[in-house]
Amino acid sequence: MGGKVMNAVQYDRYGGGAAGLKHVKVPVPVPKNNEVLIKVEAASINPYDWKIQNGKVRPILPGKFPYIPGMDIAGEVVEVGSGIKKFKVGDKVVAVLEATTGGGLAEFAVSKESWMVPRPHEVSAADGAGLPIAALTAYEALTQQAGVKLDGSGPRKNILITAASGAVGTYAVQLAKLGNTHVTATCGARNIDLVKSLGADEVVDYKTPDGAALKSPSGQKFDAVVHCTTGIPWSTFEPNLSANGKVIDLTPSPSAMMTFALKKLTFSKKKLVPLILTPKSEKLDYVVKLVKEGKLKTVIDSKYPLSKAEDAWAKSIDGHATGKIIVEP
Repeated sequence: MGGKVMNAVQYDRYGGGAAGLKHVKVPVPVPKNNEVLIKVEAASINPYDWKIQNGKVRPILPGKFPYIPGMDIAGEVVEVGSGIKKFKVGDKVVAVLEATTGGGLAEFAVSKESWMVPRPHEVSAADGAGLPIAALTAYEALTQQAGVKLDGSGPRKNILITAASGAVGTYAVQLAKLGNTHVTATCGARNIDLVKSLGADEVVDYKTPDGAALKSPSGQKFDAVVHCTTGIPWSTFEPNLSANGKVIDLTPSPSAMMTFALKKLTFSKKKLVPLILTPKSEKLDYVVKLVKEGKLKTVIDSKYPLSKAEDAWAKSIDGHATGKIIVEP
């Protein structure tokens, strides 16, 4: 593909939101050792993408400007670099791109072999592209932190999932119900039926008094909270936790980190723990197989062509998407 150009979306400075994205023609990247070139069939946008643009992780990310955002993609292998053992031209794949270099909002992207998995024909490109960051975040929160066994074994756990109609929340509800759990979920009134259909045992409108107080309608005390939103203080969680309950905070604020430190210092049995995702290909392979088997689905809020990527970006920043936002070149 050397010498060819492609359509892409990039930004060249921090800030600017959707208006800061520029449509450009750039050279198709060339795969290096242990890399493959993927024709992107679908990419998904995560809040982390525009938080990088906002400078939340400067000076670490992005690696350099101009920067093509997007880390979650699905597509087809069109070229392989040297040293590639598991994939060949024509293979359908799901991949996580490196945050330092990004590359998802483009017609072609380069991925490390170790960060991609095969995509069975039962899994569409859009469904596959939704998985990497969001589904793996839900998976790690439930299995690593909450101790839920997804084969249904082990003692029953009471789980609360906040913002359950969002990208991580929709996966978290489904994954939690593969385990021996009772799931309480919060979301907006318009999404209550959807979240129930994903398997939640009880769903509360977050705008009602009980929803705002995170109270279980059946009086459950929570062994773990998968906290997918922001702006809820520890004092709201604490009375609803079981004796050893923990809040798994997916977007920890400075005050949440203070609570985490304080609970550690005082040896409190009730804890707040921040989750930092480490994507691993074997975990991605596991969730892709769950989609193939019909045990997990990607809830898609909306799809946009690459030419309207800025609208998808704005929709994500708005914060009210139900499930995943997909961009298709």
